[in-house]
Amino acid sequence: MSRDKIGREGCEISVATGEVMGGSVSGGGVQPLKDAVLIAGPTASGKSAMALAVARRTGGVVINADSMQVYDVLRILTARPDEADMAAAPHVLYGQVHPTTAYSTGEWLRDVERLIAGGTLAGRRPIFVGGTGLYFRALLGGLSEMPEIPDHVRDRWRYKLKEEGSARLHRILMREDAGVAMQLRATDGQRIVRALEVLETSGRSILYWQSLRGTPLVDAESATRIVIDVDRAVLHRRIEARFVGMLDQGAMEEVKAIRALRLDPALPAMKAIGVPELSAVLDGEIRMEEAIERAKAATRQYAKRQLTWFRNQLGPEWERRAGIAGSSTEIRQDGSS
Repeated sequence: MSRDKIGREGCEISVATGEVMGGSVSGGGVQPLKDAVLIAGPTASGKSAMALAVARRTGGVVINADSMQVYDVLRILTARPDEADMAAAPHVLYGQVHPTTAYSTGEWLRDVERLIAGGTLAGRRPIFVGGTGLYFRALLGGLSEMPEIPDHVRDRWRYKLKEEGSARLHRILMREDAGVAMQLRATDGQRIVRALEVLETSGRSILYWQSLRGTPLVDAESATRIVIDVDRAVLHRRIEARFVGMLDQGAMEEVKAIRALRLDPALPAMKAIGVPELSAVLDGEIRMEEAIERAKAATRQYAKRQLTWFRNQLGPEWERRAGIAGSSTEIRQDGSS
């Protein structure tokens, strides 16, 4: 295949396609975690408080399952637990990724596997909490193994996406792998280049690799699964108050810090809610009042997408709890709720 025919993009593709790159999950032989607690919910639902309460009562470890809270510069804007909460119970996989990295679902799953293999979770109740539904799906169902993509292929096709646009790459994909192309919108540049880079590197369609499933890291039979289904009006009120609180805590300083790194605006960390809006204020494009309203609207839209995904993708084995998380946190030591 010629150099004009194939490509790559970062984190959000891996999240969307459900894959793990270049390492085994769980080819290393770790045993699925027993009696895990999984708490899923939309942003601003109070799920982190619920996880902390469970951890303190059971002696457990809180494990981040939110794709934005992994980034180390954005503690306030991604609503990571504060220092007091982190000190009250062990918390892992928070703020461990530099924002220059496009962190994927596969990378997150490998980090969980390392926690298991390294003994970090030994003798402690694992409590996974977050709003990234695909992380929970990966824990329970495993991910497909993907070929390792050479850096030069990754860099070249990221550049092509930026310079030539997704429509051009979609036409290339349609010619080379029509089965995949027909499943993707021509505007979905990240997934398009992901499929193209896999095809170039391995000579096989990404559909082939997605058919190969890995081993789950959580034992579904013994797991307690909770999804928070919050009343929209209540959630919106919390969102309204939370962003203003973030500004009071120093959100603007975080935006200044991440801008100082001069990152590619396409990186996931640069798309965190609040970063584009407050950047526009710093650039003199809008007033602070407009930035606040934009950020609140973006958060409401994000929460709506999360609730819709949870409702459609998490089955009856997930216990639906109405109201703000933390109002009912009874989870017994044996795993029942």
